[in-house]
Amino acid sequence: MSFEAIRETLKEIGLGHNESKIYIALLKSGPSMAGRIAKESNVDRSACYDSLKALTKRGLVSYAIEANRKKFAAANPEKLNDYLDEKKNLVSEILPGLKEMFNQTEEKSQVNMYKGYKGIKTVFEDFLKEGKGGEHLVLDSSGSFVDKMPYYAPHFIKGLETNRIKVRHIVQKGKDVRPSKTTEVRFFPKGARENPISTNIGENKITFVLWSDVPEAVVIKDKAAAAAYRDYFEMLWKSANK
Repeated sequence: MSFEAIRETLKEIGLGHNESKIYIALLKSGPSMAGRIAKESNVDRSACYDSLKALTKRGLVSYAIEANRKKFAAANPEKLNDYLDEKKNLVSEILPGLKEMFNQTEEKSQVNMYKGYKGIKTVFEDFLKEGKGGEHLVLDSSGSFVDKMPYYAPHFIKGLETNRIKVRHIVQKGKDVRPSKTTEVRFFPKGARENPISTNIGENKITFVLWSDVPEAVVIKDKAAAAAYRDYFEMLWKSANK
């Protein structure tokens, strides 16, 4: 895995931009003084101290005093699992209260909007959680998902298979879809205009994703609307090319 991919993953699990760079630099260089760490990670010295303090608090960095100076060392990467477990335990403690609040307002929340790659990831994670054993329909002429989210796409595809979610996908021929084992793909007729918006249809939700430079999603929760879109999809599916 590339340096960029590792750093992006560390950021995904909650480390800051500088924290990720510093942790990787420490893993590569071994125990070091703050000045060397700042140089190796290309982080401003004052920001480096702040990040080292945060990493120490997370248990991902330790230090020893040598000649009245702190020498920092990265914790074994296995510690990342402990860090994630601690976060998961914290979430578990507050989850009942959060779910109670969510259930009280769920019926009122018919339309939700998400922006940015983290927001889009939230939308796709909901697909996996809510669609277990069901069917997911996709109209996506641009086939942008794999291209725009190359690090997340393999996880999502594996999740479709693990959760036994059947997918039927209509896409422009020649696009990189990388279907899961549970996905059946058909193609729009030749000459169909490419659309930067993908439409995802679930049992009671329709999700529109605009694959712009900063992607956006609109999620509409409405059983009747979802049923109407499924009927529309079935009509297109019959005329789509295999």
